[in-house]
Amino acid sequence: MFGKLKAIKGDEITIKLDDELNIYRLQKFAATKQPTIELQLDDGRQISPDQRKKIFAMLRDMAMYTGYDIRDMEQWMKYFYYAKTGAESFSMSDCSMDQANKFLTFILDFCFENGIPFKTKTWDAIPDTYPKAVQCLRHRQCVICGKLHSDIDHFTPVGRGSRKLVDHRKLYFECLCREHHTERHQMGAKSFIEKYHIRPIKLSEDDLIVLHIMTRKRMDEIDEGMI
Repeated sequence: MFGKLKAIKGDEITIKLDDELNIYRLQKFAATKQPTIELQLDDGRQISPDQRKKIFAMLRDMAMYTGYDIRDMEQWMKYFYYAKTGAESFSMSDCSMDQANKFLTFILDFCFENGIPFKTKTWDAIPDTYPKAVQCLRHRQCVICGKLHSDIDHFTPVGRGSRKLVDHRKLYFECLCREHHTERHQMGAKSFIEKYHIRPIKLSEDDLIVLHIMTRKRMDEIDEGMI
């Protein structure tokens, strides 16, 4: 369980949990005895409770999607991470904040690349420092809800002419499912991004080519001043 410290009075503290506590499940784990609770405070050096919470939320979604037990999922992802990065073995209980952030980023990249869906609550908890907008465009996932096979939308209007003649390197994009794409056109771009707090982005030349938005030949023609 994770939560935020609300008040301290002598040797008593008040904590607001992030999720509702299932007292029957708690009693079962405690074998009907008075439960013992361990309190860990974020001191800014080791992995923070928020980082740990997000990592386990991602692992839980992955376990449910693949059918693995969450503990097996954690170990499998760690071994894969060690093999890919050459990192030393670490524990989720006391690793550094930097290590936790790298592992979280690795898990997120893995989920995007393998089409593993996130629950809405997990999707909303993806750190602001993670390039979610770019990954959504690369893997055709809605930046609002995470739905797969979504549309690549031009935030910048391209006019009624042929899109093949447009230099898309100068334009901004966002990836939206049909539902949110329709809402965006109904609301207007400005109101839509203000509602969902998203930031359309430019795509790299490589991404434009991979997504079949532009060709290298067309880029060269534009750069050479050819029509």
